[in-house]
Amino acid sequence: MSRSTDSNNPADFIPFARPSVGREEEKAVLEVLRSGWLTTAGQAQAFEREFAELTGAAHALAVNSATAGLHLALEALGIGPGDRVVTTPYTFTATAEVIRYLQADPLFVDIDERTLTIDPEKTESAIAASSAVKALLPVHMGGHPCDMEALAQIARSYSLSVVEDAAHALPVRYGDSFLGCIGDVGVFSFYATKTITTGEGGMVTTSDPEIAARISVMRLHGIDREVWKRYTDSKASWKYDVVAAGFKYNLPDMAAAVGRVQLRRAYEFLERRRVIAERYLEAFRDLDFLQLPSAPDQHAWHLFILRIKPEKLTINRDEFINRLQAAGIGTSVHYIPLHIMSYYARSYGFAPEDFPVSMRVYRTTFSIPIYPDLTDSEVERVIEAVRSIGARHYRRSSSAR
Repeated sequence: MSRSTDSNNPADFIPFARPSVGREEEKAVLEVLRSGWLTTAGQAQAFEREFAELTGAAHALAVNSATAGLHLALEALGIGPGDRVVTTPYTFTATAEVIRYLQADPLFVDIDERTLTIDPEKTESAIAASSAVKALLPVHMGGHPCDMEALAQIARSYSLSVVEDAAHALPVRYGDSFLGCIGDVGVFSFYATKTITTGEGGMVTTSDPEIAARISVMRLHGIDREVWKRYTDSKASWKYDVVAAGFKYNLPDMAAAVGRVQLRRAYEFLERRRVIAERYLEAFRDLDFLQLPSAPDQHAWHLFILRIKPEKLTINRDEFINRLQAAGIGTSVHYIPLHIMSYYARSYGFAPEDFPVSMRVYRTTFSIPIYPDLTDSEVERVIEAVRSIGARHYRRSSSAR
């Protein structure tokens, strides 16, 4: 007898996301707490070295969020008032808001409907028709790589810098390089739901020593030296200089200590995500009311994004989500396109259909749980709920297989 898809017991609820942390992370934090130094110091520096070793980056700089990292990256590249930065509206708000921090403007380009990443052909057309474009900011959506080969060629043709939003993309290769280490700058996220976590945090990678030096200074108030040495090194001078109006974007040692443990587990986490993704793909392959995500060999599987086919069902996406919620399955939507958010619509006069692919995807998409601590039995519950809801609300007289 199959399990009912209705669940009113909170204990049975499968959250959309759950961090995979354990005793090693707890021990690492306790060691920092007992060290007498809680903010940025040796743990953060060790985290940077180990991240650079893993990814092959020449420089890795720890920051307190990926948002901070994106801001620092664009600032270091000289983006300023009147400049335009090409990115996608199909992303979290941080990708575009950092452009506005610098009084520059986002130049939105629609996505490829298969990959949900920025469309290179539309990107080139937008650049050719625009002025003052200084940089590309592609997003590796859900861990799916952008077409970096095509985007790099466009950047070369128009002398543009490239900043990769790799918030979803650790630890995945693209050709001979890691995602996030292909453009001029890459930015990773360690938010609680990401592929590794420090609670809040991020990392910026670059091969350019001048960019690295600028970010290093600007992430901590524009001070010209490592502030923590003034307090921990008996021979260090108390003197320092403020060389620019910087920011408070440093990563504390407690977070970095968690990050070091998580980094050692990055491939373990990735393998578990791949196993879950493969099970979902297998389980949903025969359902003609769903469109499955593109699944290249290299994919971080930060998100598993499904799309309903409205013509096949008697309920819409929102109702499908409601029924999953009633069945005890957490979901999310990635993403509400930025051009329909009131700030961007008001500031730039966007209409919903200005980016039709993003809107089509948004109206039909939802994300289901995928994280390392998701058990096999929970995976099967998610599968059963999706299949059962689809069968119950299938538009044809015959049931979905």
